[in-house]
Amino acid sequence: MANIDRFSIVTLVFFFLSTIFVIQPIKIPIRLPYIGRRRIPINLNTAPILAIAILWASQCLGPKQIRDGIVGTDGIKPYNILILFISLAYMAITLDITGILQAAAFWVSNRGGSNGHKLYLYFYIMLTLISMILGNDPVILSGTVFLVYYTAATHLQPLAWLMSEFAAANTASMVLFVGNPTNVVICEGFSINNAGFTAYTILPFVACNVFCFVALAIQFKDAKFVPRKLNLTGYLNVREVLRDPIGAVVGSFVLGSCLIVVLVLSFLHIDVWKIILPFAAFKFVFDISWDHYRFVTGQLSEADSPEAEEDAVKHALQRATTDVSDSHDPERSSTLGPDTQPASPRDTLTKIPPHPVTNNSSSTLQRDQPPLDTKSETSDEFPLFVGPRAYFSARYKSLTAHFPTFFTALPRLPFALIPFAFSQFILIEALARQGWIEVFGRWLAIASGGKMFPAIWIVGIMGVILCNIAGTNIGATIFLTKIIHQANFDVPAEKGAAIALAVASNIGAVSFTFSASLAGLLWKNILEQKGIKVKQWEFAKWNSLPLAVMTAVGLAIVCAEMAVLY
Repeated sequence: MANIDRFSIVTLVFFFLSTIFVIQPIKIPIRLPYIGRRRIPINLNTAPILAIAILWASQCLGPKQIRDGIVGTDGIKPYNILILFISLAYMAITLDITGILQAAAFWVSNRGGSNGHKLYLYFYIMLTLISMILGNDPVILSGTVFLVYYTAATHLQPLAWLMSEFAAANTASMVLFVGNPTNVVICEGFSINNAGFTAYTILPFVACNVFCFVALAIQFKDAKFVPRKLNLTGYLNVREVLRDPIGAVVGSFVLGSCLIVVLVLSFLHIDVWKIILPFAAFKFVFDISWDHYRFVTGQLSEADSPEAEEDAVKHALQRATTDVSDSHDPERSSTLGPDTQPASPRDTLTKIPPHPVTNNSSSTLQRDQPPLDTKSETSDEFPLFVGPRAYFSARYKSLTAHFPTFFTALPRLPFALIPFAFSQFILIEALARQGWIEVFGRWLAIASGGKMFPAIWIVGIMGVILCNIAGTNIGATIFLTKIIHQANFDVPAEKGAAIALAVASNIGAVSFTFSASLAGLLWKNILEQKGIKVKQWEFAKWNSLPLAVMTAVGLAIVCAEMAVLY
């Protein structure tokens, strides 16, 4: 039996303190010699690492827990997960940079015409299908920006459309094991075959996806959210936003081939990163070579910059919409409140900055490239008369112009996932050392009676809750995976609990706090950059019905599947 002492209490307290600062970051003002007053952020990137440092100093964890959090235990290999997702994210993001998502959105808009209800459904289906393949982060990156422009141009209240996008992108990530880092944790932690994972989750996904849309349609049935008719008067030019057709074809082929090979070779129990990394390396070589060829042949121009891509989207939308009265106050900021009317499309499209949203899938690592000043423009001619910052900024701009695909994708890669995920693994190892995993495992065994159906519902509901309070859905999944192992279930109960956790960790992103997932933090920050303020209580309010429906339906389908199998 676990021995809970003062070290155990301290460990648990600091674990949850770190998650509090992930949910609600703060900045501590300090004064440093020669530097002056600075504000130190305590947030997603720093809070877990700071908690580890304090726990190590207080001897609540040791080198073994740090090593286990990096190398892995119980079949879970953190480095495998992180290499896999950086590689996969590179392929997905570089494919998105070609403009394929915007082109798909234009095509769908043309199919729906000016019928608001039809367009709402079509966009939901499109975002679901793309998210199944690319994962949620690339869709959140491009889809959110597109919908901001789209709703502004068509004079729509953005709330319903943005909430629908967020739900579709995160729900669809449960289909493929590579759709979410939590899926890989579950596959490795419970020795579930990669193809088998999809077989288990496809039916819960379909049920969750359908009923989620029904819930969204019910709560946004008012015409102020989704009007029957939009002010679209013309067709959108799909080719105008497809910046790189050849890159789109090659990128689609590489990513599709990679996913097929991974599923086929999953039966051989090969580490997934060993399969995905070569595909990512090939895509990198292609991107560099293709951009260089376009550069030396004069095919690259300012029109291929990310800023020009967003301008193309805005201009195409402006041409396809009717003129709207400018009676709204152009200084009024957009919000997601249900009673707030958006500014006119002319004002809003002018007000939105054209700079690209370049993210690290983290609320604290936004890296919009600052415009260069006049001096930095001359750094190639007079390098000795400019500062190092201006010189390197000019070099970065030059490389971006030469290799736009790689240098546009680079700051969008989820590098923030690396320290955060390792920190979560280490903190869970600390909890295990102090006996908490054993205690919680025993409680789970007692509460479920070791039976399959109670285990499914308890793990599923706890998974959704812990996504909000245990360090995003990544921390919640690692935590519950360890607890399920400790509960010593029989095979049917353990398998049912694992699939319930897979459902919960994905729909749990559509939850009450932005920090329930990294995608939530990314989504919030993109909207803030585009002048749309979303409050925590609004996010929770509009996610409540879809989340409740998906939890009930998804776990019910898991129970039905397990009943048939066992």
